[in-house]
Amino acid sequence: MAEARRTLVDVVVDRVLEHILSGEIKPDDALPPEADIAKESGVSRLTAREAMNVLKAQNVVYVKRGLGTFVNPPERWTGLDAIMQAASRGVASEQVALLLLEVRRMVETGAAELAAVRHNQDDLAAMEQSLHEMEAAHEAGDVDALTVADIAFHDRILRASGNPFVPALLGQLSTLLFAMRRETSAFPDVQRHAIHHHKLVLAAVASGDSGIARSAMDAHITQTFEDYEHYLAEASRSGATAG
Repeated sequence: MAEARRTLVDVVVDRVLEHILSGEIKPDDALPPEADIAKESGVSRLTAREAMNVLKAQNVVYVKRGLGTFVNPPERWTGLDAIMQAASRGVASEQVALLLLEVRRMVETGAAELAAVRHNQDDLAAMEQSLHEMEAAHEAGDVDALTVADIAFHDRILRASGNPFVPALLGQLSTLLFAMRRETSAFPDVQRHAIHHHKLVLAAVASGDSGIARSAMDAHITQTFEDYEHYLAEASRSGATAG
């Protein structure tokens, strides 16, 4: 019974988010009364109220006492599910990509630093295999295979850090990270840059020097920032101007 109720709450949350992400309800607009939300979704007012509590906890909405419930701008949201839905709908997609790179820099440079002193031979072998698969995919022009191998390389470094919280943090973003990675990897020059930097990161981790490993990963993320700005952000701005 509890599971069925939770499912109904999720349905209401998704329906309200759809109204917000479609632009029907804009930031700082008031939501309809709970009774109207319940009627639209075919649920009880209690279920609608629970859904509102979920959205409040994620900072999607806020309450003005005596006035009602209002929508926060997406940049104030703290719920991962809501943020992911906004990102997948292309809400500020360029900004989302750059913010994801910031997260990757914070997490992955530290992971590489730890991996340098905690890795084992299986970790190095797996990273080397992923690198070979990236090179083969690059030669074959297979962007999907290259993206999968790219993510596998980084995932192995996260796990080689020896801290299970590290892969768990980025694992929640896996779908969005794949989409962003694939978009960037569509360019052959970007593929070559990634392969080159992966070789440097692998060598740095294998060296056992945590400082060198951290610097190598930082240089890789910096190159990714530059590639995004050059190949994707610039193209997006040009397209908007042309349109």
